[in-house]
Amino acid sequence: MNALSRLLFTKIDNSPLLIFRIFFGILIALECYGAILTGWVKKTLIEPRFTFNFIGFDWLQPLPDYGMYFYFFIMGTLGVSIALGYKYRFSIISFTLLWSAVYLMQKTSYNNHYYLLILISGMMCYFPANAGYSLDAKKNPSLRKEHMFAYVKWIVVLQLFIVYTYASAAKMYGDWLDFGIIKILMSNKAGYYVIGDLLQQPWVHKIVGVFGILFDLLIVPALLWKRSRKLAFSASIFFHLFNSIVFQIGIFPYLSLAFTVFFFETHTIKNIFFKKKLLYTESEIEIPSSRNTTLFLVGIYFIIQLVLPIRHYFIKDDVLWTEEGHRMSWRMMLRSRTGMIKFKVVNTDTKASTFINLDDYLSRKQGRRIAAYPDFIWQFAQRLKKEYAEKGEVVSVYALNSKVSVNGKPYRAFIDPKVDLANESWNHFGHHQWILPSKSH
Repeated sequence: MNALSRLLFTKIDNSPLLIFRIFFGILIALECYGAILTGWVKKTLIEPRFTFNFIGFDWLQPLPDYGMYFYFFIMGTLGVSIALGYKYRFSIISFTLLWSAVYLMQKTSYNNHYYLLILISGMMCYFPANAGYSLDAKKNPSLRKEHMFAYVKWIVVLQLFIVYTYASAAKMYGDWLDFGIIKILMSNKAGYYVIGDLLQQPWVHKIVGVFGILFDLLIVPALLWKRSRKLAFSASIFFHLFNSIVFQIGIFPYLSLAFTVFFFETHTIKNIFFKKKLLYTESEIEIPSSRNTTLFLVGIYFIIQLVLPIRHYFIKDDVLWTEEGHRMSWRMMLRSRTGMIKFKVVNTDTKASTFINLDDYLSRKQGRRIAAYPDFIWQFAQRLKKEYAEKGEVVSVYALNSKVSVNGKPYRAFIDPKVDLANESWNHFGHHQWILPSKSH
C-alpha cells in the first residue's frame, strides 16, 4: 500500500464534516434570504431589461416578473434543509445547480466568492455529510456513521490552499505593493462610523497590504501545523471579521472561518460541537473498489483548478488591462476600473448611423460596468445586432471614444473604434485584437 492511499483512505472521525454541513447550510440560507431582503435580487436580476450572462450561457435568463424572489427563497430553504440534514443529497445537488445557474446568468455582480461557493457545493454533493446529526440519519439509522475517509479533509484543504496561494501571488504587482490600490479601495469607506478616518491613513494601507499577502500565503500551512494553529486561527478571525466589516462581502468571511474545522484534530471538533457523539479512533484503512476512478476524477479536477487561474499568462497583454483570464482566477480586490464609451450602430445598406443612449438599455450598475469590461462591450454589441436584425436591418456596431482608467491612472484608449464588434467572435482562451494594447496612449 502506497503513502497516497494511506493518506487518502484512512478512516477518521467525521465531526468536522458534520459541523461544516450545519455551518454551510446556515450560511447559504442567510446568503439567499439576505439577497432578497437587501434588494440584491431586485437590482441585479429583476430591474435590468436583460443580464450580462457568462458568454455561451445566453439561454440562462432570470425568471420573469417576481420569479427570482421565489427562486432565491427556494435556495434559502434548501440551505435550511442542508443544515438540518433533511433529504440532504437532493437538497445539496439542487442548491448547487440553482446557484450555478444564478452565477452563470449574470456577471454584473461578479464575485470570486460566488465561484468558490459553486466548487464547495459541488464537493459537498459527494461527501457523506448527513451521516450524523441529521434528520436523514435519524429517520434511517443505516446512514449513521462516525467516520469518513481522510480524503474529504484533504480535498477541502487543497482547494483552500489553491485559492489562498493564487490570491497571494496575484497581489504581488505594482499597484498592490505600493499600496495604491488599497488607498482606492478604502477611499469610499471614509464615512464609516469610528473607523472611517482610520482607514484613510497610509500606515493602515501598508499594514493591510503586507498582511494581505502574508495571510493568503501562509494561512493554510499555519493552520496545518499544530504549533502555529491557534495563532493562525486568531489571525483568521481578525482578518475575516475585518473584511466583513470593511468590505461587506456577504457570507464569505464566515464561510472561511467555517473551513477551519477541517484543520483541527477531529477529537477537538467533536468535543466542542458534539459532546455526546462517539469518537472514531480506529484509523482503519479501507481501499474502496472505486479507488482508481476516484483518484482520476479528483486529479483531473485539481489539474483544472491549478491551470485555470494562470491561463492569463498565456494570453497576450496584461490581464489587468484586458481582463482576459481574470475571472475564476482568485484575483480578489486587485483593481478598480472606470470607463467611458459610445456605441454607434451603422446600417450596412443605407449607411445611416445611430448613437445609442445607454440609459435606455442598462441599469445603473450595468452602466458602470459596460465601458470598462471588454466582454460586456462585445455582448452589448451582439445584443444591438440582434435587436436590429429583428427589425429587418443588418448593422455594424462600433465602440467610439472608448477609454478606461485602471487603479486611478489616466484614461487611455481601450477599444479599436474601427472594428465592427457585431461581426467579431468571442474567444474564451485567447486575446481579442480589438482591445488596444496596454501601452497605447
